[in-house]
Amino acid sequence: MKYVRVIYKGAPTWGRVKDDTIVFLRRAPWIDMSEFGQSMKFDNRDLLAPAEPSKVVLVGLNYHEHIKESQSATKAPDEPVIFIKPNTAVIGPNDEIPRYNFLDRQDYEGELAAVIGKPIFRASEWEVRQAIFGYTCLNDVTARMLQKKDVQWTRAKGFDGFCPVGPWIVTDIDPSNLKIETRLNGEIRQSANTADQIWNIYALTKFISDVMTLLPGDIISTGTPQGVGNMAPGDIISITIEHIGTLENRVKSA
Repeated sequence: MKYVRVIYKGAPTWGRVKDDTIVFLRRAPWIDMSEFGQSMKFDNRDLLAPAEPSKVVLVGLNYHEHIKESQSATKAPDEPVIFIKPNTAVIGPNDEIPRYNFLDRQDYEGELAAVIGKPIFRASEWEVRQAIFGYTCLNDVTARMLQKKDVQWTRAKGFDGFCPVGPWIVTDIDPSNLKIETRLNGEIRQSANTADQIWNIYALTKFISDVMTLLPGDIISTGTPQGVGNMAPGDIISITIEHIGTLENRVKSA
């Protein structure tokens, strides 16, 4: 099933996609899937970020080939390297990514992300599987030179607009074997499979839940494969994940 957020009668509203129609839900689908009798024709231009997280938790260095290109490490870490983006970084599939002119380099990073549907803390793997509502695409936009300069990554990853998410949430798919591609102006720059991850989404979410409570709507992102690169104003970044869809954003000068 596919779930979206759109503006309806001036307010953000969740909906379930049925063929070419959005059927509106009373609340976020992980809370209440009941419909309230209204619908509209589906149009990509109406889409918002499909979740409103209290936090976005991400992992670095989760693909061996990306570790080789990153220069952040010489081998896979012994345990996941996690960091947080503030929810003010989240933008939707129709929003523009700000390209801050004071940054030397600002990279795209295509990733598979999970949306949490139930609160969990110190969860078992079974509880993690029950708590994940569905999956979406995420662009972990990064100020690369600040990442290299700072001891930790909050500043490099946390600018407003540095977390495009979407285009929707898809449920009932196997996240362990999905092709993921990132295109810059139509040219493939990243191409991998989630089967290449060092830690899968369930192991990552369990690890994170040992540290902090994950709330409904929170987003867990699973790291990027090799092929990250710089963006310039006017570029179009497209992240496509098998069985999910394509998250596309234009880059604008800021």
